Amino acid sequence: MSAHGQGGSHWFDDEAGPVVRPYAMTRGRTTSAAQHRLDLIAVVVAEPHADDPEDDPTLSPEHVDIVGLCRDAPQTVAEIAAGLDVPVGVVRVLVGDLVDAELVHVNRPVPPAELPDESILRDVINGLRAL
Repeated sequence: MSAHGQGGSHWFDDEAGPVVRPYAMTRGRTTSAAQHRLDLIAVVVAEPHADDPEDDPTLSPEHVDIVGLCRDAPQTVAEIAAGLDVPVGVVRVLVGDLVDAELVHVNRPVPPAELPDESILRDVINGLRAL
């Protein structure tokens, strides 16, 4: 046990420091205002004008961290969650906030139904080889 007593509320780990609960990061929200559909493989890209998100007092440190990660290179929702060690549900809410603030945009993957059929690709390859 910790030095904080056995009978009191123990809301942090002595080694890890204080724990910020996921609902605190999102201010109790479970969805973003615009209800963006963010799959795990949706790619989040920082907008070019998102240079100094630290200067925006409405953004949390987690918002700033997400913009920083995506400024270095586009990141999937899953990569952001893993990189920041934050639950995916929290990342979805925070990315939705950033989309609304026009600091990032989301590129969604092409649905498999819209991808070309494998036989068409083989025909194209065979046609190119025949040239």
